[in-house]
Amino acid sequence: MAASVREGAAAAAAAGHAADDYDVSDGEMDVDVEAGSELQHAGDDRRDGDGDDEYALLTRITDTSAAEARAGKDIQGIPWERLQITRQDYRKARLEQYKNYENFPQSGELMDKLCKQVESSSKYYEFQYNTRIVKPSILHFQLRNLLWATSKHDVYFMSNSTVGHWSSLSHKMTDVLDFSGHVAPAKKHPGCALEGFTGVQVSTLAVNEGLLVAGGFQGELVCKSLGERDVKFCTRTTLSDNAITNAMDIHRSTSGSLRITVSNNDSGVREFDMERFQLLNHFRFNWPVNHTSVSPDKKLLAVVGDDRDALLVDSRNGKVTSTLVGHLDYSFASAWHPDGVTFATGNQDKTCRVWDIRNPSTSLAVLRGNIGAIRCIRYSSDGRFLLFSEPADFVHVYSAAECYRKRQEIDFFGEISGISLSPDDESLFVGVCDRVYASLLNYRMVHANGYLDSYM
Repeated sequence: MAASVREGAAAAAAAGHAADDYDVSDGEMDVDVEAGSELQHAGDDRRDGDGDDEYALLTRITDTSAAEARAGKDIQGIPWERLQITRQDYRKARLEQYKNYENFPQSGELMDKLCKQVESSSKYYEFQYNTRIVKPSILHFQLRNLLWATSKHDVYFMSNSTVGHWSSLSHKMTDVLDFSGHVAPAKKHPGCALEGFTGVQVSTLAVNEGLLVAGGFQGELVCKSLGERDVKFCTRTTLSDNAITNAMDIHRSTSGSLRITVSNNDSGVREFDMERFQLLNHFRFNWPVNHTSVSPDKKLLAVVGDDRDALLVDSRNGKVTSTLVGHLDYSFASAWHPDGVTFATGNQDKTCRVWDIRNPSTSLAVLRGNIGAIRCIRYSSDGRFLLFSEPADFVHVYSAAECYRKRQEIDFFGEISGISLSPDDESLFVGVCDRVYASLLNYRMVHANGYLDSYM
């Protein structure tokens, strides 16, 4: 990736800066209106004299249930009635002033003009609960794969230096893996860094198939089984100075063995066998790779990075089979439809493009965001929906079954650490990063049950 972590800087430094300089609640904007901080300051004038009690009430934010939301409570607990700005006016200000990060100036504005936004009249997921005890965090503003659901009740997420687990059943949070100190594998494996790592800055996270993998800013890879206490495997994927682990895809090979495909800022894509802890493949490209996803039949890789074009790559030998032209900026997200024929790419030009491997010369659909880059993409396991998130405020749910002509827009305030569907597609989780309103949003699928369904 070509951008520094400090959004809006006049001179964007080379990639790899840790987020010590990055104020998460500022996100990708360089404006005065900020989610959380601006809302908090709206009540600052009330702190004089008798206003202290009122200010305490203002900042005492609680969880929000579906019943409370139906009764009129803001889903994030934002007390609009006590603030000096309405939600509608604040949303208008955000839409007008949020600054999208671009490596190619005006790429997003150009796509706004060329691509019409799909009307957001559909509702596929409804608000269920907002959990304030979960406080997701982001280390690099372009990397937003930091939240994963393993069931409709279990979510794993990054919170500062710790991987945490939240159960929506028990409403309890537990620490799973702490990176603030030293982490090391419990057993010896070939190629394993037995000495482990100290102070890993986690840039990306993946949880699937009972395996949790964290990637670091210095090319670290740390693997842990969800059912075990100890770390299974540690390695440094690259010794390059430009070593950020940008994304990881956990999957099963055609033979059933557990694999990880890792995208690195050193322009490499690496495949590891997690049964034997062996590096199987290392493919090299001409630019930093920001995201790679493996096709359902395991034959192809969708590869995106610091280039306007996306690639389809043969997973056996790393040879490019198709170059996909259309995006105007760098891409940071990709995902395959379960049919293995179509896939999607997310770009800093504020669009998500859908492609068909049978005709890769042009995209099937160009889907717009509202304010920023498309940082995270997910398809539902049944293939009915395509979901993607912007850097902040918006998650879009498109009906793939309706050829992407229908859309739901999920609207809130704050930077997004990641989005994740449960394996059964019943639950959607959104990680919200903010100085004041950090939380985990939980939505559930809407089912159109008829009279006979209810009777049964």
